[in-house]
Amino acid sequence: VRLVESGGGLVQAGGSLRLSCRPSGIISSTFNGNDWGWYSQAPGKQRDLVASIASARSTNYADSVKGRFTISRDYAKKMVYLQMNDLRPEDTAVYYCNTLKESFGWGQGTQVTVSS
Repeated sequence: VRLVESGGGLVQAGGSLRLSCRPSGIISSTFNGNDWGWYSQAPGKQRDLVASIASARSTNYADSVKGRFTISRDYAKKMVYLQMNDLRPEDTAVYYCNTLKESFGWGQGTQVTVSS
């Protein structure tokens, strides 16, 4: 399985982005049976979990993104998304997806840069 993230870019503060994660080569049972997360890694910092979605679609968010980010999953397409609204400069980071068990090798991530 190869994790492919996309959708990042450069936006002004207050803007929005929608990130997509495609676990290439994954079979449905593996996708459906895992809880998935979006992780962010700012320069010089560790990779942190910012949002997660369980197989039953329940969600959790880091306090810093609650009310602004929404994670979702599409079982038919085997995709995971992160809708990012009201972006702030402190959201600037490379964003990655993976299962909550970090089952797969990390993808290349997608860069999100928020200007003030």
